[in-house]
Order: sequence, then structure tokens, then C-alpha cells
Amino acid sequence: MQPKSVTAAVILLLGMMAVLAGGAARRESITVDEVAHIGAGVSYLQKLDMRLNVEHPPLAKALAALPLVFGGVRADYKDLSWSFSDGFFKQYLGQWAFGHRLVTRWNDPYSTLLSARVPMLLLTLVLGWVLYFYGARLGSPAGGVLCVCAYATMPAFLAFGPLVLTDTAVTLFSLLTLWCFADMWRSPTRGAILRFGLALAAALLSKFSAGILFFCFPAFILSLRLRPLPGQPHDKAALRAWRRQRWGSLIQGTLFAACVVYLVYLVLSWNQPTDSFSIIPHGPASSVVRRLLMPPWIYLQGLVMFAFTASRATYVLGHAYAHGVWFYFPVLFLLKSPLPFLGLLLLALGVAVVAKLRLHPQSSAITPGMELHWRAVWVFVVVFAGACILGRLDISIRHFSIPLALLTLLLAPLPGLLERLRRSGWRAAGLGYGLTAALALMSVFVAVRAYPYYFPFLNSLSMGRPGYELVNDSNLDWNQALPDVEQWVEHRGLTRVLLDEYAFSDPVVYVPQAQFWNCQQPSAADGGQWAVVSAGMIADGHNCPWLLAYPHQSLAGGSMYAFQLPPVIPPAGAAGGPPLPADWRNWGGMQVPGDIRLVILDCIRDPGQLQPTYDRMQAMFKAAAAKAKK
Repeated sequence: MQPKSVTAAVILLLGMMAVLAGGAARRESITVDEVAHIGAGVSYLQKLDMRLNVEHPPLAKALAALPLVFGGVRADYKDLSWSFSDGFFKQYLGQWAFGHRLVTRWNDPYSTLLSARVPMLLLTLVLGWVLYFYGARLGSPAGGVLCVCAYATMPAFLAFGPLVLTDTAVTLFSLLTLWCFADMWRSPTRGAILRFGLALAAALLSKFSAGILFFCFPAFILSLRLRPLPGQPHDKAALRAWRRQRWGSLIQGTLFAACVVYLVYLVLSWNQPTDSFSIIPHGPASSVVRRLLMPPWIYLQGLVMFAFTASRATYVLGHAYAHGVWFYFPVLFLLKSPLPFLGLLLLALGVAVVAKLRLHPQSSAITPGMELHWRAVWVFVVVFAGACILGRLDISIRHFSIPLALLTLLLAPLPGLLERLRRSGWRAAGLGYGLTAALALMSVFVAVRAYPYYFPFLNSLSMGRPGYELVNDSNLDWNQALPDVEQWVEHRGLTRVLLDEYAFSDPVVYVPQAQFWNCQQPSAADGGQWAVVSAGMIADGHNCPWLLAYPHQSLAGGSMYAFQLPPVIPPAGAAGGPPLPADWRNWGGMQVPGDIRLVILDCIRDPGQLQPTYDRMQAMFKAAAAKAKK
């Protein structure tokens, strides 16, 4: 490809992604985690106080809050939702009330949400450019274009990229860390060490799961021992010195990253009360010591909260599990990836095997000098994918974002390999070119055709089965489809609709006619009413397949379903009736009595309920602990 055509193709693909992802996000309601993230990010910048949402590092939230703060967003820090939230577990309860009130009550919900999503969309596009740049360096300009094509048409990135979440940020900065790490290993100059430290710091400031990088580094180093690459010294003494120098660079870069993380936490927590350090006695220097210890203390709290929530119940292929299962992400990868992308991966693998057999053994598919970077890509994708498979947090394809991005880079050598095979006289090379181009164009077609419903996207491997039978959580619905529900309600002229949503928020902001509902606990008065239920609640969040016996239709591409309830609802446990209490399921697999969504909703509507709710939860946990000791 000529330089001008390459530039035009990249601009066109990223422009298409901006239109598709941005257009879909613009018509969506606030999703579950965005409620907490937006409010927290604004408070970080306005108050320099990190009490909210400590379970996630601050970078993505602060970036999303920049246009809001500069635009004069209003936050009421005299509200109970803020003052109550000064405490480890209190902040988890209060962040939903504060974030919801900031976005939907103290400011216009539509413009506020849109402004917060703009920086995230920009990060998504930057990640696309980075994938092109790395792909072009590893293979060829055409290989870089192929990488960005696969990325820009991936429904997972189109759905989650523009949202105020941590996944896009950690994916971008983890890839930058990978590249800077390989640069540093090739030439450990001071500049390379600083760039590595900055990239690593940004990754650590994006999401706690970036800690997996510290497993990637030794895995990469071990791979060089098992299978050395060109450029490594052959003399044992020289090799030891070579390794020692690079280990030293890794330690220096990591220490520099730790300093950056510390300084960011120090600045963003500058005004946060230090009362949590009651272990340090009051004295002339105690306030200074407490302030200096706040960054590691907040980071430690976040790690504890992250560990506390790292194992949850899950659902896949029609079965509910008490914790994550190893095949969860492989299944999601196969079901939620466009078939053309899967075809490109298989084609790249087949062409690589043919090239291994036909070309000179010393011939490489990778640009000379990029061997370390190519090795890093392979090692990092194996480690991150392995961590996802072995982990127990199996709730969304967005947690597989880093492996997905790295897998697109594996396409980079494909055009170059086909060109070498063509020159070697392989007659099928022309067919390979045509198949590559056809699959790339099909990827674009699939992305455009799926617009704007990227959340519930499933490919043909689902065999026509509805999504609620196969996957869970934000793989189907994450509360983003309320505007579609409101359009449907207005079209039918309804003045009241029962709503079983997948969220911690008040739905009346988007659907004024909505009434909170739990499909497992209908009342006699609900007979004959219309009920809209999140797809994630039908078989996973709740146990409500009984609804499928009655007239229904899908909304928002299968994210929500509208049901016409019968005039008389059969009793619990009867045919066509709701489940018995013993068969109820709690949203998110939470092991708490009652409906946790209703508890949070009460706190959102009336922050005065925060303290009584906290007291009840504390009493419940103490009773459970006492029972466990007996």
C-alpha cells in the first residue's frame, strides 16, 4: 500500500469507529459503573478528595471529569451523600447516591453524560492509532491497517470504548507499557527507562488488574532464557552483564512508576480527611505523617476492595455457577467476536504455517529489529489471557479487552507473509490476498449492521439462541437501553410500566412511567400490566423464565424484553408462575437478603437512608460472622 492510501485507510477506519461508537453512546443511558465513576472523578478534581470509588484507580475517572469541571459542573458537597461517604465501606454505599445526584439532579443528565464520555471516546481512538503504529512496525503498513480494521469493528470496543470505565484506559496504557518494556530491553537508555516508567504508572493508575503486568515481565525474561533472540550476547559473562543491566533498568523504571503513582494519589487526596489514621497518635508531626501516608493507604484500601469483589457468581451457556469458570472467556471470545475477525486469525495462523514450511528458515515474518517486541506481544497475550481464564471475575467481555487488543496485533505479519509467499511462487498467495480483503470488508459490514446495539452482539455461533440463554451481565445489558424503553412506552401510550432493570440507579430519569419491579415477586395488582425486564435478569440476575410463556418482544437489539403479563398471575411455583422464594436469584449473585437494587435506590432517592442502611448491613455482617464462629 502507498503511504497516502495507508493514511487515508487509517483515518477512514478510525473516523468510522468514532461515528459508530460515539453515535451508539450518545443514544444510551448511564450504565452501572458510570454512576459511581463520574461522580468520583469530578470530586477528585474539584475537592482533591479520593474518598469515592477507591476500588478503582483514578486516572480514567479524572480524565472523564476534565470537560465537566472546566464546563462548570455543579456538585453539592453539603449533601448527605458526600458527607456520609467518608469511610471504607461507607464510600461504597454512598458513591451511588452522590454520582446519581450529580449526573441526573444537580446537572442536565444528557449533556453531563455526553461530556464525560468524550475523553473516553478519544482514548478509544488513540488506542486504535497505537495498534496501527505497532502493527505497521511489526509487519508492514498494510498489516497496521489490518490491525486497526479488526479493532475498529470489534463490538466490544465499540460498546465499551466511549463509556466512563477503566477498561479502555488500562488496555491503552498496558500496550504502551509492553512496547516501552521491549524498547528498554533492547536498549536500556535513560529515556527508555523513563518512558517505560510513565507508561507503567499510567496503567497502574487505570485499573488494579494492571498488576498482571508484573507477571508478564518475568515471563518475557524467562522466554528469552528458554529461546534466545538475535542480539543477545553468546559469551556467558557478557550475557550475565547484559541481563543484569536490564534487570536494573526494570527495577529503576518500576520505582519511577511507583513514585508517579504516589504523587498522583498525593495530589488527588490532598484535602481528604486523615481521620482513618487513628493508629497514629496526635502530635506536632502527626498531620504531616498522616498526609504523606494517605496515598499508600488509599491504594491499599482499593486493593482490598478489588480483592473482595474479584470473585463473583457467573452464568454462561445456560448454567449458573457460584464462581468463575475457566471456559467463560473462551466462550465469550467465540460468541462475541465478529466471525470475520475469527476468520482472519485462522487465516493468519494457516499462512504462518505455510510460510514456515516454504520459506527459508532464517526468513522472519517480523520486521528486522522488532523481534523483542513480537516476543513481548505473544508473552503478554498468553499471560493476560491466562489470568482471565484462571480468575474468578467472570462477568463481562470488557474484562478481556487487553487480550482482544493484543490478538489484533497478531494479524500484523499477515500481508507481509503473503507477499513473501507470492514472491516464492506460492500460487495460493493471490487467494490469500483476496480472502484477507474480503474478511476485512465483512468486518466493516458486521459493525455497521450491528449499529447501535453493540452490547448484546452475538455472532452466528449462537445458533439463533437468545442472549439471555448464553451470556450474562453487560454482555447483554448494562442499563444503557432505557431511551429505547421510553420510545417503546411512548409509542404504546402507556402511563405505567413495570421495570426490572440491571442497574443501581433511578430509571424515572429516562422512563418517567417506570415503576421498580422484581420479576420474581409479582403482585396480584401486576396482572395485565406491561413489564420490561433486562435480558440479564431473565435467567441470570433473576430466575424469571416463566415470563417467556406470555407475549413478549425484544427491545434495543435484545438488551431488554417487554412482556404482557396475564390478567391473573399464577401463584409462585405453579406452571406459568414466578419461582418459589427458595429458587430466587439475587442480582449480581450478591449474598444479601432482599433486593440490593432497591436498597441502593432508596439511598439515591433519600440520602437520609444511607446511615440506617449502613447500620443494618453492619449488623447483618456481624451476625453472619458470629454464626460462622459457632
